[in-house]
Amino acid sequence: MFNLNNLVRDNIKTLTPYSSARDEFSGDAKVYLDANENALGSPLLKWYNRYPDPHQIKLKEAISKVKVVEPDKIFLGNGSDECIDLLYRCFCNPGKDNIIICPPTYGMYEVSANINDVAIRRAPLLEDFQLDLVHLENLVDKHTKLIWICSPNNPTANSMNRDDVETILNNFNGLVIIDEAYINFSRQKSFIQELSDYPNLVVLQTFSKAWGLAGLRLGMAFASEEIIEILNRVKPPYNVNQVTQELALKALEEVGQVNDMIKELVQMRVALKGVFEQLPCIQKVYPSDANFLLVKIDDARKVYDFLLSRGIVVRDRSNVKLCDNCLRITIGTEAENTALVEALADWYVQTKKAKV
Repeated sequence: MFNLNNLVRDNIKTLTPYSSARDEFSGDAKVYLDANENALGSPLLKWYNRYPDPHQIKLKEAISKVKVVEPDKIFLGNGSDECIDLLYRCFCNPGKDNIIICPPTYGMYEVSANINDVAIRRAPLLEDFQLDLVHLENLVDKHTKLIWICSPNNPTANSMNRDDVETILNNFNGLVIIDEAYINFSRQKSFIQELSDYPNLVVLQTFSKAWGLAGLRLGMAFASEEIIEILNRVKPPYNVNQVTQELALKALEEVGQVNDMIKELVQMRVALKGVFEQLPCIQKVYPSDANFLLVKIDDARKVYDFLLSRGIVVRDRSNVKLCDNCLRITIGTEAENTALVEALADWYVQTKKAKV
């Protein structure tokens, strides 16, 4: 039986969170003399002399309308990486608890676990990049607090079988975190609407991918009000800056344009996959539910270096489990995609000549 109280670290249960000046009243005021801000403001950016809303109320209300989820079930972080780190700090006792990851997957789950001195257990994906439920189940013990599932997955680009994820949610008494950073590029349904069914569910999303706002560093966590309250207790008081809040609010007014951009990227993904499959140097292009393609190619590292010499940067994933000789390639603009294809064609011609 899932019991959130059994997961929270004892020191977090008794933690008195920092109370910022803005926490001590509600509503608007005419004169702010409570937070020791510079009342005269910056000569260049005078309107940014005040601290941002520590609870991001207006932004959460706008997000709640788009995502169809209550504002109290939303946590906003300085990128999804802050959400990841806080989940460790709130629920995992250093040197005692453990978590499970399913490699190959997003690297920050492991990095953040190491930073927080939390043991890592690995249930590698199967050859088809799906979850190995038997292996995963065998790894769970009384100290397993979190299971990380990236879907669509990075770097494999595929979505996890929904029935498998639900099996884990129904049988694990810790938190199951589903990272949906790329969900907008997939036909798969988000797990956000399942929050009421699974009290142990946390869903991560971001403004970095489909929204095209990676530079703002704005991540989202969706969970029960009880889980969100714990995250809010531990976060820094002003973790999402004023500029990010303002620009994200503007972006949320243009959902139609964002949806059009997503459609365009998906169309280019399909087209680029088709072109790749015609190139002799490419062995396989894996199916993708993301804004990138995982490509198995002859001599991936040499190709990577050749592309760098042409000023084109991709990601070499050859050293990652199940991704031998694979490059992860983001869908670019039409001009960028064309430059990439031309470079790969040149690589093939050069290597063919070298063998003659």
